[in-house]
Amino acid sequence: MDCCVFAGQGAQVPGMGRDFAEADAEARTLFDKANAVLGFDLKKICFEGPAEELTKSNVCQPAKFVPSSAAYRALQKRRATPFACAAGLSLGEWGALCAAGVLDFDSTLTVLEARGRFMQEACEATPSGMIAIVGASAEQLAALCEKTGCTVANVNSAAQQVLSGSKDAIAQAATVAKELGIKRAIPLATAGAFHSPFMAPAREKLAPILDAITFRAPKFPVLSNVTGRPHANDGAAIRAAMLEQVTGTTNWAADVACAQAMGCTRFIEFGPGKVLSGLIKKIDAALVTANVGDLASLDATVAALG
Repeated sequence: MDCCVFAGQGAQVPGMGRDFAEADAEARTLFDKANAVLGFDLKKICFEGPAEELTKSNVCQPAKFVPSSAAYRALQKRRATPFACAAGLSLGEWGALCAAGVLDFDSTLTVLEARGRFMQEACEATPSGMIAIVGASAEQLAALCEKTGCTVANVNSAAQQVLSGSKDAIAQAATVAKELGIKRAIPLATAGAFHSPFMAPAREKLAPILDAITFRAPKFPVLSNVTGRPHANDGAAIRAAMLEQVTGTTNWAADVACAQAMGCTRFIEFGPGKVLSGLIKKIDAALVTANVGDLASLDATVAALG
């Protein structure tokens, strides 16, 4: 059984989605529709950059979603593939919800532009950051958080977590991690402390945006970053969970474990890069991964599916 997955910020690159748009009228329509909904030339930024523009959260979040959506539709057009479930990391969870029919394409774009803008504003209001922790035991991680005041933002695998905190706390975490004997602590080049209490202003601003959008029951299960289990078959409950996701921990490891428990042995990643494929392999090397990020990888994945 297969699970479709969608990555978050960090995998964006200039040129993403361009060959899909050049080869297929439906993909071109997605980018044109995005420009109309957003009111700026997202297509040009996706295809040409500059890379600095793609790092702005209000641009990056819809810019990551549209090529991923084009990739998903391109596979379904070439080889209709039933998925046992879907999952995504952070903003990627919105791509998974769209693929499952919870939100339509236009509504997802609207949410992601606002979400990115509000998160960027929260980052600029209070200096904060993130640090990746590799090879820490549960006890070491707990001690690190207690000593620095950092909180767990992402659980990527048993061996890799990401902490969020103030700039001072992140700097302190790098020192304390060494004192605790943790293998590696790597400060990340992020705009701020995502998936933490620092994002409370963004969560508050996003609430009325989500209230104005229709959330439907998913056509197939979508795994929640917050709970590590499938979202309820209820639009209001999904809306509440996605609002909580802004400030809550994203537990990717739990999502992958849940997909495995549902019988999934193959994970197909949509959009540029193979970030999630790499994390999935670290969780369980026996799992099969594939990706659809351009026409060449689409051909390879179609061939692998048989």
